[in-house]
Amino acid sequence: MNPDLDLGLERIIRAPRATVWSAWTDPARLAQWWIPAPTRCQVDRLDARPGGAFVTRMSDDGAEFVPHLDACFLAVDELERIVFTNAVDSSWRPANPAPVAMTATITFGEHPDGTDYRLVIRHADPHARALHGKLGFAEGWGTVAAQLATFVEQEAAR
Repeated sequence: MNPDLDLGLERIIRAPRATVWSAWTDPARLAQWWIPAPTRCQVDRLDARPGGAFVTRMSDDGAEFVPHLDACFLAVDELERIVFTNAVDSSWRPANPAPVAMTATITFGEHPDGTDYRLVIRHADPHARALHGKLGFAEGWGTVAAQLATFVEQEAAR
């Protein structure tokens, strides 16, 4: 991780790695935690393979859904790593996404207590990194990671 260009997050999720992986790769499960509550998520496309589409929409009222993410998967290594970017959209066209272009790498490692979950968000330059930080990277991605943990930990407890 380059501290001048990247932002990161790490946490131990007390659920099996396969459960956390499935929460990322199953559209119905991803919709349960992907956007900070109380905003709701709709998954339009989730083709978790290199070159596959990752398209979500969001709604504050549950009725009208607006675009949230139009991205492309770059790498998908089962149970280990997911990499996607919004700098290329789901139709493989170059994009200039607002508020910032990024490439996200999520890794899923074995841990005695469950899953070692790590996220690195890469930016093109220090300005983009700073803007993403100022706009609430820690709060947004932190909330989403906490929602993911709650979702899969409750599932694992059943």
